[in-house]
Amino acid sequence: MDVLDAVELARDLIRCPSVTPAEGGALGHLQTVLEGLGFVCHRLRFSDADTPDVDNLYARYGSAEPNFCFAGHTDVVPTGPLDGWSVDPFAAEIRDGFLYGRGAVDMKSAIAAFTAAAASAIADGIVRGSISFLITGDEEGPSINGTKKVLGWLGEKGERIDHCVVGEPTNPSRLGEMMKIGRRGSMNSILTVKGKQGHVAYPHLADNAAHLLVRMMHALTREPLDAGNAHFQPSSLQITSIDIGNPTENVIPGSAEARFNIRFNDMHSSDSLGRWIRKTLDDAAGGPGRYDLKIRVSGESFIFPPGDLSALLSAGIEQVTGCKPELSTTGGTSDARFIKDHCPVAEFGLVGETMHKLDERCSLDDIRALTEIYRAVLSRYFAKR
Repeated sequence: MDVLDAVELARDLIRCPSVTPAEGGALGHLQTVLEGLGFVCHRLRFSDADTPDVDNLYARYGSAEPNFCFAGHTDVVPTGPLDGWSVDPFAAEIRDGFLYGRGAVDMKSAIAAFTAAAASAIADGIVRGSISFLITGDEEGPSINGTKKVLGWLGEKGERIDHCVVGEPTNPSRLGEMMKIGRRGSMNSILTVKGKQGHVAYPHLADNAAHLLVRMMHALTREPLDAGNAHFQPSSLQITSIDIGNPTENVIPGSAEARFNIRFNDMHSSDSLGRWIRKTLDDAAGGPGRYDLKIRVSGESFIFPPGDLSALLSAGIEQVTGCKPELSTTGGTSDARFIKDHCPVAEFGLVGETMHKLDERCSLDDIRALTEIYRAVLSRYFAKR
């Protein structure tokens, strides 16, 4: 018999409306459950300029080494239009073998599976070391007052994590088909081009910022950044917005703006790409004085090549599902980008088809199977100690 029901805990967490940056009661409920299992819990609230304050939770069972960490987030994205849902997004309704609700996939059910797996491992007395939880409320937000600052706090306390599994949804269509051993980097840029406003009938008296912007963006996009490599897809530059802001048809615009994102593999860094962007823009514009550029880096690319942790996780997945997972670096960013600076990290969670969508949902069988996978990982991990 399970010590703790992962499905019921997932429902409890979904019923907490923890839309970033609101805690919504989710961390509080999880803390209560973990303390009941013997974890020592620390609620950590961090602040920074121009960002909302955020609550986080670090919990640890045991004090010995090694310290195996489960990491994730209780914050969720907004629901979107409520009339597009077939259920209340925070009611955690079960229909036809699926659990519905915002955060069901991303990623409250995985946190519930972590907890149930840890409870089982503790009850069976297999923990030869420590189990910890690093749970943030800032993964879906700016990610400033969350995992990165918790890791800094751990360093100040002399607390070390030896290995970490992040429970982000990693599977495209069925449980067991994919885990993540790295992620692409991400950088966002805002390009503002300076021209000279004028009458469309007298172009020789003006300098059309829109024309220059088109040339500059063409220069950035005309050639692929790379062809990818053994572990990564090709890097990708995508224009996300072009805004002239011109309210009339007979005025040549004096300024124009474009926004673009680059998801980049380990053939680049944000520094090398930043230099390439500026040189390319300078060449297209005839010099650096005709534009302003702002770059914000969300994270660098990283990979942990197949090794002990990926083998351990892969063995647990295959044991429960019969699938040998693909070792992938696809998808967006995750808080693994911060954890990788502290210890080996891999990611495995639920099927991500409905994450961030209306009627977000996951299979009850998948929640139970995910719990078994995490339990198998803990068993194999501590058996080696």
